[in-house]
Amino acid sequence: MSFTPAHFYFEDVQIGQEWESPGRTITQTEIVNFAGISGDFNPIHIDHEFAAGTPFRRPIAHGLLVFSIASGLGAYSPPMRTLAFLKVSEWNFRGPVFIGDTVRVIAKILKKETRGRGRRGEIVWQRQILNQERKIVQEGITITLVEARGGRGETNSPERPSVSQPGGEPPT
Repeated sequence: MSFTPAHFYFEDVQIGQEWESPGRTITQTEIVNFAGISGDFNPIHIDHEFAAGTPFRRPIAHGLLVFSIASGLGAYSPPMRTLAFLKVSEWNFRGPVFIGDTVRVIAKILKKETRGRGRRGEIVWQRQILNQERKIVQEGITITLVEARGGRGETNSPERPSVSQPGGEPPT
């Protein structure tokens, strides 16, 4: 996939803006597939009988599976011209995610720094992953490298919504 006119440049977003992604329901198939891909076959994730004897009483999703799904959700909330994912810091796993839970991401811009003589910029994000009860299950700080206009003089076109908050919805 290439960037579209709907993808925001570094200059299009401001510190303090916040977006919420759509939800995504975690399935048993995703958990089993992630176990196969990662090699993490801990029975807390895949063995219902074992999990019944734990404080969770049922299997839980891998924390890194939930983080990966949230990364995908965050790629479109907001749709940025992201060039690289640079850093994860202060990441905390706050609660379990179960089969059938629906997660969503809240992303807020904390800081922006121009890089590469204005051709790109680093954005520091506060990210929270919420379940269907709006409880925070994971949260932390991420840093991405985003394409800037770099003196090209491009502006928002009529086909492209302007940025607003919350939710990144265009003004009505």
